[in-house]
Amino acid sequence: MNGSNGNGIPATGQAVNGIGSADDTRVAEGEQSQTLTTRQGHPVTNNQNMRTVGSRGPTTLENYQFLEKITHFDRERIPERVVHARGAGAHGFFEAYGAVGDESISKYTRAKLFQEKGKLTPVFVRFSSVIHGGHSPETLRDPRGFAVKFYTEDGNWDLVGNNLKVFFIRDAIKFPDMVHSLKPDPVTNRQEGARIFDFMSHHPESMHMLTFLFSPWGIPANYREMQGSGVNTYKWVNTAGEGVLVKYHWEPKAGVRNLSQPQAEAIQGKNFNHATQDLYDAIERGDYPEWELCVQIMSDDEHLELDFDPLDPTKLWPQEEFPFLPVGRMVLDRNPQNYFAEVEQVAFGTGVLVDGLDFSDDKLLQGRTFSYSDTQRYRVGTNYLQLPINAPKKHVATNQRDGQMTFAVDLPKGANPHVNYEPSSMDGLVEAVPAGKDHTPEYNAKLVRQSLDGRNEYGQAGDRWRQHEDWEKDDLINNLVDNLSGATRYVQDRMIWHFSQCDPEYGRRVAEGLGVSVPSTEPIPTEAV
Repeated sequence: MNGSNGNGIPATGQAVNGIGSADDTRVAEGEQSQTLTTRQGHPVTNNQNMRTVGSRGPTTLENYQFLEKITHFDRERIPERVVHARGAGAHGFFEAYGAVGDESISKYTRAKLFQEKGKLTPVFVRFSSVIHGGHSPETLRDPRGFAVKFYTEDGNWDLVGNNLKVFFIRDAIKFPDMVHSLKPDPVTNRQEGARIFDFMSHHPESMHMLTFLFSPWGIPANYREMQGSGVNTYKWVNTAGEGVLVKYHWEPKAGVRNLSQPQAEAIQGKNFNHATQDLYDAIERGDYPEWELCVQIMSDDEHLELDFDPLDPTKLWPQEEFPFLPVGRMVLDRNPQNYFAEVEQVAFGTGVLVDGLDFSDDKLLQGRTFSYSDTQRYRVGTNYLQLPINAPKKHVATNQRDGQMTFAVDLPKGANPHVNYEPSSMDGLVEAVPAGKDHTPEYNAKLVRQSLDGRNEYGQAGDRWRQHEDWEKDDLINNLVDNLSGATRYVQDRMIWHFSQCDPEYGRRVAEGLGVSVPSTEPIPTEAV
């Protein structure tokens, strides 16, 4: 898989300074050595002692080597991600199948990376846990992030999702509240089930995600045996400007394996880095993890025949009606050379789409699209896209300038460096030629604050309950009871009622575990209804 994929993009396996920059000329030919230097490149002849006035005297201000070393050390950490702080990552490649099912993929999208069978695109993948901190155990109950950066010939595409295919909420305005309820209590600094279910009891659409999360599906055995999903609904657009709705799913070739709570606790007692270690060791021994990328495709309209809105990220599209169609495979075959430079500083955003891929009107997606890239500018810096792990593997030509840590201004040969605006008659940058017609969806509605139609909030959660194996049901009930035991009776009743609407057995077993009766009347209406 070495060499080029025919589009000037280095194929996987070509480590360029560990983080994929083909233009790094910081070290001249023949000057590389293992001699220790300062950050300025000055050789260090004594790394054991500061300069002092005599052996016992005070140090002096001109200890530049020490000052550079200690001030950099003081700044070695950047702000931790608010969510997805704990992560592991690897390099690899995506190989396109050149079709979607039995049809030409060009019928649905003009995105270049999918068009040609066997076409290779370099990728970097970051797996993560969502709620807990950077050094938290990887055995904690938590959704897992599954973010893929495709370095395509048209620039980067970030497919940012989770292992579970649904989410807790469907409107981004509730995202901070949801995360706060799952984060530690601001007073006790402990994650509390009472707080989690106090929030979730007001959102019946969360029952589907909770039925996944508190079952063994909430603790994947490792990253290699874990599904991935884009979660949100996106669009594909063809050269005629026609759009369809699409959902993305990563299916692991190794199969799917999850852990019960006792199994996770046994692993945690010996190794709280087990998933990171498993991924790294597998790649080092040549057992490269592989996933197949499948899509579901739906026409872009309301679909009143369904009992849910296809833009609702708390719901699944039924596979019998919208089958999984394989469009390519991904293989991870190279570990990072520096965790911080690659895994920690890699930056993803749901708005990072290439031509032929587009947004849907999914409210959660719309909110994520602003939030993700905004947090990277804060966390990593204004010029985070100049870092090799984030930089596209194609020439960048932009009129955006300056800001903290600018180290390059990329202009094509012949472009006027004095012109940082457009349009210009003085050899400035010009607009690209469109690859096809714009997708122009039509809208005719009032501006309102209104939830998506929750036509059947409990149906899919009930299906998920019934699809669980007996041991998964037992683990789910035990985990729910354990976390609900500290909640008020008011919250317990609300949650039992919601679970009962999903499936009567579901609610009854939670109630029995808590030693209470199933509420006979509907709880106070929720905010989300």
